[in-house]
Amino acid sequence: MRELKLLHAQIILHGLSNENLTLGKLVSFCALADTGDIEYARLVFDKMPEPNKFMYNSLIRGYSNGDDPIKAILLYRKMIGSGLSPNEFTFPFLLKACAHKLAYWEAVIVHGQAIKLGIGYQVCVQNALINVYVVCGSSQCARQLFDEILDRTLVSWNLMIGGYSKTGCCEEAFLLFREMRELGVEPDEFTLVSLLSVCSQGGDLEMGRCVHLYIEITGIKVDLIVRNTLLDMYAKCGHLHSAKMVFDQMLDKNVVSWTSMVNAYAKHGLTESAQQIFDSMPMKNVVSWNSMISAYVREGSCTEAFDLFHKMCDLSVVPDEATLVSVLSACSQIGDLVMGMEIHDYMGSNNLIPSVSLFNSLIDMYAKCGALRIAMDIFYKMPEQNLVSWNVMIGALALHGCGLEAIDLFENMQACGVWPDVITFTGLLSACSHSGLVDLGRFYFDKMSSVYGLSHEIEHYACMVDLLGRGGLLKEAIWLIGGMPMKPDVVVWGALLGACRTYGNIEVGKQILKQLLEMEPNSSGLYVLLSNIYSEAERWEDVKKIRKLMNYHGIKKCRAISFIEIDGRVNEFLVDDKRHEISSSMYSILDQLTDHLKSLGYSRNLSSAYLDVEEI
Repeated sequence: MRELKLLHAQIILHGLSNENLTLGKLVSFCALADTGDIEYARLVFDKMPEPNKFMYNSLIRGYSNGDDPIKAILLYRKMIGSGLSPNEFTFPFLLKACAHKLAYWEAVIVHGQAIKLGIGYQVCVQNALINVYVVCGSSQCARQLFDEILDRTLVSWNLMIGGYSKTGCCEEAFLLFREMRELGVEPDEFTLVSLLSVCSQGGDLEMGRCVHLYIEITGIKVDLIVRNTLLDMYAKCGHLHSAKMVFDQMLDKNVVSWTSMVNAYAKHGLTESAQQIFDSMPMKNVVSWNSMISAYVREGSCTEAFDLFHKMCDLSVVPDEATLVSVLSACSQIGDLVMGMEIHDYMGSNNLIPSVSLFNSLIDMYAKCGALRIAMDIFYKMPEQNLVSWNVMIGALALHGCGLEAIDLFENMQACGVWPDVITFTGLLSACSHSGLVDLGRFYFDKMSSVYGLSHEIEHYACMVDLLGRGGLLKEAIWLIGGMPMKPDVVVWGALLGACRTYGNIEVGKQILKQLLEMEPNSSGLYVLLSNIYSEAERWEDVKKIRKLMNYHGIKKCRAISFIEIDGRVNEFLVDDKRHEISSSMYSILDQLTDHLKSLGYSRNLSSAYLDVEEI
């Protein structure tokens, strides 16, 4: 650019500033060359008294390839306003800019203008239109346009097949592929990648194998991208053996190949094998680290996820949003507020502008770690909120027993024009249940279907059963279960059994237990719950029968893990666990909590709690 600017100075000194041909080349180089400067091109352009069509096209193309495609659309409007007519070189890049900005209606207007000018039937313009319609989610318009193309190129076929692939339309993609082959059009790597990708999305192993067989039989030359997509297809379709076979046969592997294998093993719950492959990787990028961290988080091994995150940072690998979301999820699982706040501080110190998804993860983390007010502050300060944001906040208020606040937030959500979904009502009904708001729970349960047209799912029935059970309305809860359109699951029956324990209804509890044991015959928690019902009723013989029944079936009570934070570090421990080096500090804090709860009148519940963990 330095030499170009010197050349531009010579053009000005020699009075050639009005030479459109010369300055057109200057604008074109600055706008399109890798070493160019599009802002300098725009400065030269704006100084021109009458820029020509070539200059407009160069700048529109440059903007469409850059980070600010909206400027291409605005420049096109200026071009039309100046009286210049666009040509076949204008529209493809203008439509590319529309695709980047998801500007559907602008694309429709451009489509009409292209037809009016007699350019709309040129294949390069039609291909660009197919692409923008597909990207904007209008596959029907794209297909209609595709069917009108008389002289389709391979690009046309790939764009349409790729469009079906992006929208998960597997059948349509393969029907179009068959039509393509019948017409003698040979596919290329882009075609195969689209077909394999749509198989991955739908988990269609059979069709994925057909594509693999086609590659082997025809001997079509495929590149590393196709091999990686094939590997990913087998991994996502649950066929680990085939994924490993493709991986082993690859002569050249890149970081994507290795990461795909890490994901494949992690998907099957083989975290140790995934870690071995991860450790064997010749090179790793942030996606590789994210795959391994998220695998540990899904498994519930949050400490390992934190260790990996710290190691990643020590190796100067810069975490991205996906990394932070995974680590925040781990913090939420074990209530590690200190680590969560460190992540929040990291975002601030690195001037990271969080997306809505990252904000939602922060809210969820703070709420589940007990810092509800901080979660609410973040929610209200978010520059924009989506449906997930509202759902997370309503769920957070429900978790903390703030039922009326959750209902107020739901009403505010509607006032903001955000339409609720089934997850919204799960949080709302849960809030009513935790706060004992029986009438409001009934009201919103009915409103869910009558006003919002949402079908009640089993989670909503479970919330209502829990709500009615907590309120002592066992008959109504049983009646509700009897009217369910689906078979009650262990959560529904468990909620009712918990109510039986609260209100000492042994006979109903015994009937429920029969249903539960048919579903989960080896669940120690169910036996313990019934044992507690009997013990609280002082029916010690029945308690002994439950013990004998557990021994007969070889069922052992699962030892629950608890977490406690001391000096900024979360530690886990079991009942009467003395293994930890700071166990004395743990039990000291636990004793203080116990004394505090007893002073508040929770002695009966505490006795029941100790019975839960130590009775059997």
